[in-house]
Amino acid sequence: MKTKCLVIDDEPLARDLMRSHIEKLENFEICAECGDAMKALQELHKHKVDLMFMDIQMPQITGLEFLKTLKNPPKVIVTTAYREYALEGFELDVVDYLLKPITFERFLKSVNKYYQATQEDVKNTQAVQITTSNPEEAFIYVKENKKVVKLHLSDILYVEGLSEYVQIYTPSKKIITKTSMTNMSEKLPDDNFMRIHKSFIVSLSKIEAFTSSSIEVPGKALPIGRSYKNSVLEVLQIQ
Repeated sequence: MKTKCLVIDDEPLARDLMRSHIEKLENFEICAECGDAMKALQELHKHKVDLMFMDIQMPQITGLEFLKTLKNPPKVIVTTAYREYALEGFELDVVDYLLKPITFERFLKSVNKYYQATQEDVKNTQAVQITTSNPEEAFIYVKENKKVVKLHLSDILYVEGLSEYVQIYTPSKKIITKTSMTNMSEKLPDDNFMRIHKSFIVSLSKIEAFTSSSIEVPGKALPIGRSYKNSVLEVLQIQ
């Protein structure tokens, strides 16, 4: 299911830039764009909105004043040229505060914060449903070339580090993305993935066999690093 976005900004060029950023994400779509808060309110009545990208300085009332009027607002990422409203924005529990001009890299960090926030909401309010839900629904976003692609955690066999890049292997494809193994370790949940070597992270559910020096996943035997050996074998003996 795609994340439904509402873009609120009185500057057409600013809306164009946000549209360009959002369209690079395959799992996001814009349900409406508007130039002031009154039109935004109409759009919120017409559409189910998951995430608002909202400017502050707008005609009639400001974005933050508008946000205060909403009883159950969607998640909000503030987009503004004014740094001085940041504290008030975070007091209203906005996901992030983006200063114009907004680069795609900075925008992507906000998207990651949005997913972290939604995951925390699920943990806090639907804990029982999480433990009984389908684990194949869990996913991450990774940047590959000029695209940001959705990757289901259940598809990952293992991750291999290559200097400034990592290769993520699934049964059907290999994804190469520019990041570090440390960043990948932080992104992947500990209860599903384990680092076994400075160059390898493995999916626990995909392990077919292991020895004191290697782990087998479909189609590949991966070495266990000397410094990881004790912790890896301790986890595997518990499985």
